[in-house]
Amino acid sequence: MTIGRMENVEVFHSEGKGRGLKATKEFWAADVIFAERAYSAVVFDSLVNFVCHTCFKRQEKLHRCGQCKFAHYCDRTCQKDAWLNHKNECSAIKRYGKVPSENIRLAARIMWRVEREGTGLTEGCLVSVDDLQNHVEHFGEEEQKELRLDVDTFLQYWPPQGQQFSMQYISHIFGVINCNGFTLSDQRGLQAVGVGIFPNLGLVNHDCWPNCTAIFNNGRIELRALSKISEGEELTVSYIDFLNFSEERKKQLKKQYYFDCTCEHCQKGLKDDLFLGVKDDPKPSQEVVKEMIQFSKDTLEKVDKARSEGLYHEVVKLCRECLQKQEPVFADTNIYTLRLLSIVSEVLSYLQAFEEASHYARRMVDGYMKLYHPNNAQLGMAIMRAGLTNWHAGNIEVGHGMICKAYAILLVTHGPSHPITKDLESMRMQTEMELRMFRQNEFMYHKMREAALNNQPMQVMAEPSHEPVPALFHKKQ
Repeated sequence: MTIGRMENVEVFHSEGKGRGLKATKEFWAADVIFAERAYSAVVFDSLVNFVCHTCFKRQEKLHRCGQCKFAHYCDRTCQKDAWLNHKNECSAIKRYGKVPSENIRLAARIMWRVEREGTGLTEGCLVSVDDLQNHVEHFGEEEQKELRLDVDTFLQYWPPQGQQFSMQYISHIFGVINCNGFTLSDQRGLQAVGVGIFPNLGLVNHDCWPNCTAIFNNGRIELRALSKISEGEELTVSYIDFLNFSEERKKQLKKQYYFDCTCEHCQKGLKDDLFLGVKDDPKPSQEVVKEMIQFSKDTLEKVDKARSEGLYHEVVKLCRECLQKQEPVFADTNIYTLRLLSIVSEVLSYLQAFEEASHYARRMVDGYMKLYHPNNAQLGMAIMRAGLTNWHAGNIEVGHGMICKAYAILLVTHGPSHPITKDLESMRMQTEMELRMFRQNEFMYHKMREAALNNQPMQVMAEPSHEPVPALFHKKQ
């Protein structure tokens, strides 16, 4: 295997994990260790008409490719930048007569690049696409079936005059997409809009309590340090959300990434006592706890169904009832309580019931703060949403405090140039000004706020989505 050179990091053999990346110098929280452009990337099937196929920004009006009528771009610049990658795709779509799924499109884009440049190392890459792991040998029956279907569709889509790849190589590329697909988010980092392959990032191993995070910003993935990293220390990111007890995280990692997690948090079950926390005084019996877990799981299923059908008042009713029943049994860090608090505060904000939403949002943040790494991107985003909710509810002191806290976290995880950090900075200045006014004259503050609200409707929260914060890696659930 050929290994490229790169400043700041080097490839090494990580005990029990295979290859990994380690730091060749010391880093501090918020440092960018490396930035990488996608080897290949595509927009999700559901968003092909709403997101630019070059820069992945969501736009109201997009230009359409005049030939295939499929690709959409912000403007002529983005269209010109895309032509090298879109040229083959354009004629293949016209020949095939329809647009294949994102997986097929991504595999084809990777192979057109391999056809153009060969299979060796591309500039700035530590590893070639050929050398990335595919885990095809670990696929279950269902995944094998999907893989065969994907390969068949790919062969129909791939132009007959193009370079002919072996079935084994095509399967390898689909395996690579399955294990190494990274989620691309829109410009504000709030919605997952596509999937791409980033070979260097594919070398970074998982840890449930990692020392790095990866953020998509302005067309590149940045690997950012979350805390002090010593020279020679392994660099890690978390492939999944930390918010679950160790047994469940291990199950998810095994199912989606085919490895057994041996990180310290999983081996020692750290924070599991909090994730499964119950009230102390009086302590409920094991039977009561078991029943409450089952009731919570059933409720969450009903909530998911109601949410997917847009029945938001039903969602609120179900959450309220379940939270009330949990009250004497579960502690506020309990995973089932936190899931409901997150959903109900988001949905109530969307329904503009800010006062009630703010109460649930505060409880959620209190629980999250005891569980997440202090510089976790998901924690930062959750505190930002809770801060907005409290601000809209007129709880200016709490709202401002949360927005400041979220800003401090996002400076580390996203950096000062990320659009969402810039948004937070202006919110922080706005709430600071309002807080000064509030402290000088509370009565006048409420009067002015009322007048402002009458003149201009409150900023409406986005419609609740199934995945409030895009996951780091793109996986079929």
